[in-house]
Amino acid sequence: MSKPKRYWMMKSEPDAFGIDDLERVGTEPWNGVRNYQARNFMRDGMREGDGVMIYHSNCKVPGIAGIARVASAAYPDETQFDATSKYFDEKASREQPRWFLVDVGFERKLKRLIPLEEIKTHTDQLGEGFALTAKGSRLSVFPVTSAQWKLLLSLE
Repeated sequence: MSKPKRYWMMKSEPDAFGIDDLERVGTEPWNGVRNYQARNFMRDGMREGDGVMIYHSNCKVPGIAGIARVASAAYPDETQFDATSKYFDEKASREQPRWFLVDVGFERKLKRLIPLEEIKTHTDQLGEGFALTAKGSRLSVFPVTSAQWKLLLSLE
């Protein structure tokens, strides 16, 4: 019996790597995540085929821009071993990597960007634990329930 599909939100800055970049390359390692909880979601929770909403953050109009899928099982993020990378971690070793990533594959752009301000109008329906609308939440990777996924896509 197969496990049910899971859903996730992954934030990116569109001027660094956004939905247009993912569309261009097709599949990309989601590297550079340096938050333990976000790392744990990728390492322990994500499975190939899971749905991903790509959220553009730190831009003029933040919001959900597209849909992707988890395209690989988690594996060590190579940037942690590269002394020239801004994501280098001197405490990481190949024998005991600290940071993991998954590959993310492009599915489609949304018909329109769903802005954060609009998402906030649905806070009650999304639930108080929803990371985009929760006070003080800064996670770059977090789970989305099936009901939240459907609600957010209905806004498209």
